[in-house]
Parts: sequence; structure tokens; C-alpha cells
Amino acid sequence: MRIHHLNCGTTRPLGGRFVTGAARPLMFARQVCHCLLIETGDGLVLVDTGFGLGDTAHPERLSRRFRLYARPVLDPDETAARQVVRLGYAVGDVRHIVLTHLDVDHAGGLGDFPDAKVHLSAAELDAARRPLTAQERFRYHAAQWSHGPDWVPHSTAGDTWFGFSAVRDLPGLPPSILLIPLAGHTRGHLGVVIDTGDEGNGRSPRWLVHAGDAYFNHGQLEPEPSSPPFLTAFQSLLQADRTTRVHNLDRLKELALNDEADIFCAHDQFELDRAQTLHVTGP
Repeated sequence: MRIHHLNCGTTRPLGGRFVTGAARPLMFARQVCHCLLIETGDGLVLVDTGFGLGDTAHPERLSRRFRLYARPVLDPDETAARQVVRLGYAVGDVRHIVLTHLDVDHAGGLGDFPDAKVHLSAAELDAARRPLTAQERFRYHAAQWSHGPDWVPHSTAGDTWFGFSAVRDLPGLPPSILLIPLAGHTRGHLGVVIDTGDEGNGRSPRWLVHAGDAYFNHGQLEPEPSSPPFLTAFQSLLQADRTTRVHNLDRLKELALNDEADIFCAHDQFELDRAQTLHVTGP
């Protein structure tokens, strides 16, 4: 199994270091959409999609409000579809997509892989189909899945992984990929865990944990947590359930102390750079 860490969508929100924590006093921050492309013996698995070709061709489907605060670059060459092809594959080789959640910057590329099975939590799919609040009506953009994806909803009851409830043996996926519930940012937010098989060989940690938007900045997992002020406010503004979000963040902090697991979120440039530089995944 080989894992590629991809940026599938750059955004440039106003706020500079008050968003990213970077030392340089720039007016605009730089954030990424950190996605994973996993090569398996039976095709490719994509974890989150970032923005898609439909978004780059029709930015208006992202809503004016989102474009104003996120300032997405919307470069077609950053889409997962274009990156899959540059790696020598066809888009049809992506057999499965696993979503942390259905926010616009995580699910925009679904239409670029119309034949893929799309795994997500049942609660997240329900929130997108039947939004209960103004916030849910704003965050889910049905145009991104108007092609009618082959949804595979999951419940996270049952097995456990480091104290988290977990979904194992996902239909069609290798047993090295599992899901853990990290609700709070959205109703059905998930973390995606990959067993790299690297235990004890001196390379990268055995477990990779894509935490989606369960947190926004690497400083939040430090022994003495910190977060840039604008990002803290933004995280609170978007949360669906503060109590659950904070509880799951505390559990991730505990897990971060375990040398077997490397945790990263979806939008931190620092974490993406580190992953692309340090991780050795696959032969």
C-alpha cells in the first residue's frame, strides 16, 4: 500500500498569521485541503476530495458567502482528478472515496469520480439531505453531488480503536482503513485511520489519522495547546456541537502522545508539508 498526501484546494482567507500562526505578518493566510490517495491492490481510495473540476468551472456553486471568507484559489490542477492523472492513473481507478464530512471544501470533487463508492457516516448523509439548522443549510451544497453518488453510509457503533468506537471491514476497502467518530464540527464528522504497517521498522508511525476538521491547527494538539485567534473564532462559528467537538479534541490530544499514531487535520499547511517530507509510505 502506498499513500500520497495531496493538496486538493488552496484557500486564502483574510487574517494572515491570526489564522495560521505563521510568523510573517501577511494580510492573507494560506490554507490547504489535505487529502489522501491510497494505492491498494484493487484500485485507488481517496480520503476527502477537496474542490472539484465543477467548482473550478462554476465557482458560483460554492456560494458567494463561502467565496468571500475562504477566497478559494480554485486551480483545476489542484483537483484530485488532475492529480490522479498526473500520477499515471485514470479517474476510473478511484474505486472508493472516504469522506470525513460533506463540507464544500471536502466533497467538491465527488462528481469527478462518478463511479466511486462514497463512504461516510449515516449521520452526515442525513444532515446533508435533511438539514435542521440554518448552518447546515449553508454548509452543504447539493450541486456537488447532483450526479447521484453511490453512497455507502456507516454507523460507528461496535468495535474500538484506542478507546474510540470504530468501523472496520468497510465493504470493498482493505482492512487497514477504518473510521472513528469525531462529531462536533458537523453532526456526522469522522476521522479516517490507516494502518501503514510500519510498526517497528523505523519509518513513519504505524497509524495515520486524518482528523478532517476536528481541529484546524497543529498547535491545538501540543502539550500546551494554542490556536491563532481568528481560527479559534472560526472553529466556534462553524461547530455543530461544541461539547462533543471539545470532547473529541481532548481525546485526539491524548492520542497524539502515542508514538504509534500521527494525526493531521485537513487545512494546516504545516502538517501537509511535514507529511509530504517525512512520511515514507509504501515500497
